Amino acid sequence: MTDTHTHLYMPDAYEDGGVQAVADAIEAGVRRMVFPCVNLDSLPDMERLHARYPDNTALGLGLHPTDLGTDWRETLSRMESMLPGGFVAIGEVGIDHYHDDPDADAAQLRRDQMEAFALQLGWAQKHHLPVIIHCREGLEDTLTVIQAVEGELPPLIFHSFTGTAEDVRRIREVCDPWFGINGVVTFKNAPLLREALPEIGLEKMLLETDAPWLSPAPKRGQRNESSRIPYIRDCIASTLGLSPEEVERVTDTNATELFFNAI
Repeated sequence: MTDTHTHLYMPDAYEDGGVQAVADAIEAGVRRMVFPCVNLDSLPDMERLHARYPDNTALGLGLHPTDLGTDWRETLSRMESMLPGGFVAIGEVGIDHYHDDPDADAAQLRRDQMEAFALQLGWAQKHHLPVIIHCREGLEDTLTVIQAVEGELPPLIFHSFTGTAEDVRRIREVCDPWFGINGVVTFKNAPLLREALPEIGLEKMLLETDAPWLSPAPKRGQRNESSRIPYIRDCIASTLGLSPEEVERVTDTNATELFFNAI
């Protein structure tokens, strides 16, 4: 199994920097994990854990929309200079209006997020890398940026997708991405997401945890770990009327195509 989005490297969530969490994931059959970047400060922790488990982990590079800061252009310039650098994806990047700073200039923040997202999509085009998209309460802005891209779009992944079947159809009017499904799909209060799974189709689905957040039922409320991917796989299988083995096979194939073919 593959966890295509996990932050096990975060030292404030995992006391040993994620070493035991990666070991537990491997023991549970989750033998590949993608670590997305959120800012420059996260890179040393990511790289340290990747060096410990080079055959089981891979790294993305990107600036999270809630981490822009006042010097975000300089940060992006520094990040771009690191490419390609062995990174398998650009991300996580995108639009987040849920966490908007109430003291900030909302219009300027929106413009900055959209510009930063567009610039990082350009990196993905240049280096032929997939893009891990963070989209929270910002679907229209996200699609506006994607629609403005000139030339062929890079592979796109809507990470932590929690939308509806209608959202899937709306997105596909603009692009044909993959959708990262995490522990939210197991929550009792997420029937609309489960109803969206047939619209997405298994061939466009990826498994992820977004650890340390969004631990699936029956572990909801606990610190999440990549070892809990089987709960997500089994919920998807039950919802779609498929075997867990089929969900595992297809999502692993998707992850290989997107992240691991070049390794």
